[in-house]
Amino acid sequence: MQGKIIKGIGGFYYVHASDGNTYECRAKGIFRKEKIKPLVGDDVEMSVLDAEKKSGNVDALYPRRNTLVRPAAANVDQALVVFAAASPKPNLNLLDRFLISMHQQEIPVIICFNKMDLAGSGFEDELASIYSGCGCTVRFISVAQKKGIEEIQALLEGKTTIVAGPSGVGKSSLTNILQPEVQMEVGEVSRKIDRGRHTTRHTELIVLRENTYFLDTPGFSSLYLQGIGYEELRDFFYEFREFEPYCRFQGCMHLSEPDCAVKKAVEEGKISSSRYDNYALLAEELKNRKKYGR
Repeated sequence: MQGKIIKGIGGFYYVHASDGNTYECRAKGIFRKEKIKPLVGDDVEMSVLDAEKKSGNVDALYPRRNTLVRPAAANVDQALVVFAAASPKPNLNLLDRFLISMHQQEIPVIICFNKMDLAGSGFEDELASIYSGCGCTVRFISVAQKKGIEEIQALLEGKTTIVAGPSGVGKSSLTNILQPEVQMEVGEVSRKIDRGRHTTRHTELIVLRENTYFLDTPGFSSLYLQGIGYEELRDFFYEFREFEPYCRFQGCMHLSEPDCAVKKAVEEGKISSSRYDNYALLAEELKNRKKYGR
């Protein structure tokens, strides 16, 4: 029987099978012998050992379309990154780091700003302007007022979507609305430190509908860029591409070079200054890492 791994805990793999049931499975010994670790999202061939107790074995893995490193998952179609528009205030540097991480792995991204009911007037237009050229879909919702939820549901249909974001932004509350049968732990935002107290503790694939899965992940408060060189960083800022051919120097890093068309576009408001400032900060971080061999 075919199925998909929706959760892995303590050596057990929970497989949502083609018969509609979820089975607690062990992976056959050949996986350990060949040093293959099944991942959440893997499409598998399984056998039922006890139909009543819903137990079985994972016998084989089907070829993966892609593999994510963090979180460890397979066959992801897109990412939904959730940030709050307020309470807590969005950390756009952290968001840009996440976008780079997903672009590295060639995963399309939907940026979802929640808590728009708490945001000030004009903030939606400001955020839309910042991310209009970043190569991502941008949506604005309010889980509390149940606004924009149908639009998110439509974007998830027929896909396996990883959802990520900092603690306290409403990821679990959004999950509860999308799939009422799966009540995730909802964390109260600490007023003192303005971030989530409780977060999702494991990676789990939630079955929304047939062929539609939602991969909830633990909240994060920092993101370390890995596997990217200083000279590569500019390639992940899609809004630079339109202007790069007009820079005086080929291979321009858009930092201290004269006659830089990207910097001119920032000055003219054609590229978001927020995005450019984060680019400059990340470039400095990667440059120092290269310099000191980190």
